[in-house]
Amino acid sequence: MKVKVNKNKCLGCGLCTNLCPQVFELKNGRSQIKKSANLEKNLKGIKQAAENCPVQALEISD
Repeated sequence: MKVKVNKNKCLGCGLCTNLCPQVFELKNGRSQIKKSANLEKNLKGIKQAAENCPVQALEISD
C-alpha cells in the first residue's frame, strides 16, 4: 500500500494530523507522512483522513 499527499492540493488545515497523528504531520504548512509511520497498522485512520480531507489531497493506492 502507498499513501501520498498531493502538495499542490494540500491546504495545511491539519485535519489529517488530527484524525491520524500516527501517520501525518504538518511541515512547512503542508501535510506529510511521517518517516516512521506504520501504514498497514494505521489503515483505518488513513482512510478516515482521506475521506474527510476537504480538498482530496490524500491518495491511497495498492
